[in-house]
Amino acid sequence: MNDTGHRRITRRTFGFAATSALAALAVGDACAAPGNQPLAGDGRLSARARADAATSLKSGALGLGSERDGVIQMPGAPARGPLPLLVFLHGATQSGEGMLRRIGPAADRAGVVVVAPDSRGTTWDAVRGGFGEDVEFLDRTLTHVFTHLEVDPARMAIGGFSDGASYALSLGLGNGDLFPRVVACSPGFVVSAAPHGHPRFFISHGTSDQILPIDRCSRVIVPRLRSMGYDVTFREFDGRHEVPPDVANEATRWLAAG
Repeated sequence: MNDTGHRRITRRTFGFAATSALAALAVGDACAAPGNQPLAGDGRLSARARADAATSLKSGALGLGSERDGVIQMPGAPARGPLPLLVFLHGATQSGEGMLRRIGPAADRAGVVVVAPDSRGTTWDAVRGGFGEDVEFLDRTLTHVFTHLEVDPARMAIGGFSDGASYALSLGLGNGDLFPRVVACSPGFVVSAAPHGHPRFFISHGTSDQILPIDRCSRVIVPRLRSMGYDVTFREFDGRHEVPPDVANEATRWLAAG
């Protein structure tokens, strides 16, 4: 099956999976992506920001992978002191570089550093049934960033679009002690993981989303998160499966404000 065919099947399934996924999350079961496959790992990230880091990162390739790597964007006029950081994850069959074109201009205006890694395969591992190699690569990426960037721990977020948003929600719940904020643009579902910390959420979704219908996705996810005691900012917009510039601006300002 080619990537396009896999993407269509996967996203259709995700749209119908949101209700059962969050029901399982509420009781702590390992609810999976399509097929309810068991998760291989717990999705925990071990990298942590360092108080003694001196900022030396520059915009460009991560330099941590070969065929699939990722990119970093530093603000054009960074403020002094620790900087806000957004780790933003791409959709299925996409790349970090492509994702940066969606979120990068807004992040630059808000003074937010963006790290946009590539998944190891065509999409993120938990989407395929288990936390594993993508979590390991994210940990390597964060270790590299924390070594060369003075990050504000209170203004760190993991985020993403489409499949990347679903993955960000899942990792954000399991790593809320690392990421106090989570940005999810047009998510489809949540993979259950043991919660750590108590992150805040910014979720956006187009009312005419033709890939992940809002009624079966964010309109299920948002009330469930709120019922579990999470602070959720929810922005519905008149649009399709996309990240409009005004939504990107609001999300990055929300992160930068702390």
